[in-house]
Amino acid sequence: MSAPPLALTLANLLLRPGFASRRSPDRAFDRLAAPAGPVDAVFCAEFRFLLRHWARDEHLTPVGWWSAQGHVRRHLENRARVGRLIAEHPAIAEEPIERPVFVVGLPRTATTLTHGVLSLSEQHRCPRLWELLTPDLQGTAARRKRAVGAARMMVGAIELFSPRYRDIHPMTAEGPDECTFALPHTIMPLSQARIPAYRARLDERDFVPDYAYLKQIYQVLQYGRPRRRWVLKSPLHTEHLDALLSVFPDATIVWTHRDPAAVVPSFCSLIEHGMALTLDPLDLRELGATWLELLSRSMTRGLAARAAIPPAALIDVPYAWLGSDPAAGAPKLYEAVGARWTDADAARLPEVADRPRGSRPHRYDLARYGLTRADVEAAFADYNALRAEVDRP
Repeated sequence: MSAPPLALTLANLLLRPGFASRRSPDRAFDRLAAPAGPVDAVFCAEFRFLLRHWARDEHLTPVGWWSAQGHVRRHLENRARVGRLIAEHPAIAEEPIERPVFVVGLPRTATTLTHGVLSLSEQHRCPRLWELLTPDLQGTAARRKRAVGAARMMVGAIELFSPRYRDIHPMTAEGPDECTFALPHTIMPLSQARIPAYRARLDERDFVPDYAYLKQIYQVLQYGRPRRRWVLKSPLHTEHLDALLSVFPDATIVWTHRDPAAVVPSFCSLIEHGMALTLDPLDLRELGATWLELLSRSMTRGLAARAAIPPAALIDVPYAWLGSDPAAGAPKLYEAVGARWTDADAARLPEVADRPRGSRPHRYDLARYGLTRADVEAAFADYNALRAEVDRP
């Protein structure tokens, strides 16, 4: 990559005085936890562990440490708020989340586009980024303005510190976004730092409680508002379909597909541009090996869980459906999930299908990350056999 943007260099200089707190992560955690409000002991202990090991990456930058603390603070505050709201309004826990749609699959397989297309229907409810970052009951206009403003600041910081990120994965504060921001434990921190102890814990984790908490978040967002069918998305669900379906047994799974030989370098490029904010230097070969393993493991677990999904609850979406011709693929997608594609939906399709004005093409290759096509094909052999069936006309 080229030299870091001036804004990132200045931010690291400004944040350097607070960087010393990284040497005492438990003390830093206590400062974050105190104003969050009451949070159950297990949840606190898990995030204390995460922050403690996040701080150990010797390549972490001041911006990276600031981001790590923000991640932990947000999850503690949200956990406290959701728990308080359910205690104050017990009926929240009775809110039905019926027949939700979950868009899953490897990242960079048009999951975002698929989610965006499904978000067009007035019959569907997709969580907005600002809601996922600060889940709450429907409040005053001023409270919403603050939440939206905070989300805009986050997106703005990403685009300021990594201008190419917007070309690769555009985000908006008020646009639909993924459950990744709401789930307490995912591989998301591994996209910001090298945290082997946390990665090992994730390998052994029971994710059912995390999905039960995710359901509570959507119950909070639904309470007191019109009930519509939830349409949710995260590539990270692919690895945890068994836990997801134990909490949402009537879910419809929309599984997007694409050649992993394109997926892996595209996603590594996204990770590279994100990690450039938080680590210095970056080892691109290490990045490639890490994410090839993480993505292939995710797919292996997803394929194992897939075998138990009733055919009527599973919809395979070839990349060509939306990646090549959204206007032709969108009606097929709606029919598959049991929804009606309308002229109004078609008129709004460019809102989600067109690239943002001024964005540049995203170019990537496996060799940059020390990988070959043979490496990817070996890692995804079983998935490629499935994809060949899905892509068959």
